[in-house]
Amino acid sequence: MTLAKLGDKVKVHYTGKLEDGRIFDDSLKREPLEFKIGEKHLLEDFEQAVIGMKAGEWKTIKIPADRAYGQPRQEMFLALDRDQLPKDLKLSVGQQLQISQDENMPLIVTVNEIAETKVVVDANHPLAGKDLVFDITLQEILPGRSCCE
Repeated sequence: MTLAKLGDKVKVHYTGKLEDGRIFDDSLKREPLEFKIGEKHLLEDFEQAVIGMKAGEWKTIKIPADRAYGQPRQEMFLALDRDQLPKDLKLSVGQQLQISQDENMPLIVTVNEIAETKVVVDANHPLAGKDLVFDITLQEILPGRSCCE
């Protein structure tokens, strides 16, 4: 029986949850997630969890916040002048907005506080500070795709 190893290209289905059971993402209604183990395009603990699994096997893992998206950083809270935002924009706490950075790169932020002349937004990753739980099912180890045997 073939076990997934570093360098293998694999397909997995997953459900990502918070500790209280709320689902923040899953792949069950779309194609399985395909990735090469060790390329570090995903959370390291997620990739490592697949090592040693065989096709059809499932497991549940917990990734602490510090190994996932880290803790929220205070410098990622930004105060914007209200006049920098469209006048007809209706704002509410928790609302997500897309703003442009200096290099015209879009940045998704969450409205944290609304005042008369300022709006405080949080540019931390939405999952920062949260422990994550993943149910992972290895669907397939793709043949002939290993780089590191």
